[in-house]
Amino acid sequence: MSDPIRIHGFPLSGHAHRVVLFANLAGIEHDVVVVDLANGEHKKPPFLALNPAGQVPVIEDGETVISDSNAILVYLARKYAPAFMPADPVGEAEVQKFLTLAAGELAFGPAAARLINVFNAPLDADFCKATAAKVLGKLEAQMEGRQFLVGNSPTIADAAIYSYTAHAPEGDVSLEPYPNVRRLLANIEALDGFVPMPATKVGLAAA
Repeated sequence: MSDPIRIHGFPLSGHAHRVVLFANLAGIEHDVVVVDLANGEHKKPPFLALNPAGQVPVIEDGETVISDSNAILVYLARKYAPAFMPADPVGEAEVQKFLTLAAGELAFGPAAARLINVFNAPLDADFCKATAAKVLGKLEAQMEGRQFLVGNSPTIADAAIYSYTAHAPEGDVSLEPYPNVRRLLANIEALDGFVPMPATKVGLAAA
């Protein structure tokens, strides 16, 4: 029997949460190792030996070490939960499209807007909110008549976009104009194994 994978992360990191969320949804045995970002643990030699970029999340699966949240999702799905990654080329391409969106517009929009409020990040709030509106509009259109982003069942695409989308109000980005997006979040939250990311009382979430 193999040991559980180790997920090195931080509770308020959406990038780390998407990995923990997927591991729970897929029933992958794991242990969560909290990295003390506030005291710079991620910039010290033991952690840098795992990820020279000094960022969470990182997973250890035996001798295998994988960093980058989207890369981790692909690895975990391929190795442990193939039902969450379409085998056909078109389905896989659709999933990859949303992984790119998660690493791009979602990161520079809702995620960055949240960083301003939660961590006092020196970013342009207007740019972040404008980018958030664009990406939420894309997700809203994609979800018309659908239950999940790709196909008829959840995939790693849903795990990739959930955390920062659900917590967009913490960055003063309202989800009220996007009923399809809110329905997607509710569908993900209704899945067996769902675990939330801790909320912070900032932005619209403080209301």
